[in-house]
Amino acid sequence: MANTTSAKKATRKIARRTIVNKSRRTQMRGAVRSVEDAIKEGDRSAALEAFKKAEPELMQAAQRNIIHKNNASRKVSRLAHQIAKLAK
Repeated sequence: MANTTSAKKATRKIARRTIVNKSRRTQMRGAVRSVEDAIKEGDRSAALEAFKKAEPELMQAAQRNIIHKNNASRKVSRLAHQIAKLAK
């Protein structure tokens, strides 16, 4: 348990940021899931549309330290590769 006033304030700040970050993480995961669903259905045009929304979500999450930058780049790369495979 926090003893000093600054530690108590830090705890309050962390709690507020956690709520915001959970919301952003959920939104990011939903965007990625919509791309994955379109890929599973084999619908390339829907996958591309969903990918256009998911890529900025991933990169913003990386920018805000919700996920690591390399993790975001890896997810974008893998999704793009799966969409490219649908064209064949």
